[in-house]
Amino acid sequence: MAGFLSSTLSASRLAHKVERTMLIQQLRNATMILELGPHRWVVDPMLSAAKAMPPFKVLGGGRRRNPTVELPAGSDEALATVDGVLLTHEHPDHFDAAGRAFARARALPVWTNRVDAGHLRDKGFDARLVEALGEGWSVEVVRSKHGRGAVGWLLGPVCGYFLARDGEPSVYVTGDSILCESVLEAVERLRPEVIVAPAGSANFGVGGDILFSLDELVTLANKSGAQMVFNHLEALDHCPTTRASLRERMAREGLSERVWIPEDGERRSYHGTRGARPIVTRPDQGQAGMQKRMTALFSGA
Repeated sequence: MAGFLSSTLSASRLAHKVERTMLIQQLRNATMILELGPHRWVVDPMLSAAKAMPPFKVLGGGRRRNPTVELPAGSDEALATVDGVLLTHEHPDHFDAAGRAFARARALPVWTNRVDAGHLRDKGFDARLVEALGEGWSVEVVRSKHGRGAVGWLLGPVCGYFLARDGEPSVYVTGDSILCESVLEAVERLRPEVIVAPAGSANFGVGGDILFSLDELVTLANKSGAQMVFNHLEALDHCPTTRASLRERMAREGLSERVWIPEDGERRSYHGTRGARPIVTRPDQGQAGMQKRMTALFSGA
């Protein structure tokens, strides 16, 4: 692929990283392992057993307990190697009771944003700001929207992270989002080389989609020119998009060579092709409000 050499890593490569590469290993839903620079994070850990949580869908058919599938084989071994959590937001499909217990048991730092950090510290977590990763990093917290109208407001403030290091590919983990102005502006200005985006088109059955629609995913891929990783698929009852339908749509749009739709447990590495560019990091001024308290109550955090 132009600008990248992507490959599946062997177990020995995971244990002894010998090249300056970025590793992504999909576990389930938005939960993945991201290895970048000196860090090996578990991103948005939803680690509960299948059917441990109630349905998320409110209206319409297809209501099932969540997660709808178990974690893939090898997850325990992969999780045993992480040195921190990278958390986009606290919704229970991103940081559930099992994920919180895992972080506490391992005394893992939780790298997050200003909206979530205070609440996490109140709960005893070692919450650290992503924007404070330190020397050698180019970082930006990108505010986004988790839906439209009243539903989007109720779901509260959310964000994604742009992360870059010299000699490694830059990555933008959008977090749960629709295609809004802040996302498009960040993509066009920061030019991430890899974008990880939720593709399940989640919908409660009322209030419209709360994640990128298929059309919005196509727009995001076309406008960014980046290598795309689509996850948040086939694990929750309110995410109707399937991997098969998504692959078929990307093929029709001529995007298959730039889009990776991983199965649970799959991993891929991306090799850096240019150094990190100086980024004028915009202060993360997000404020927690009533939605944060509602989300905490709902998730049991």
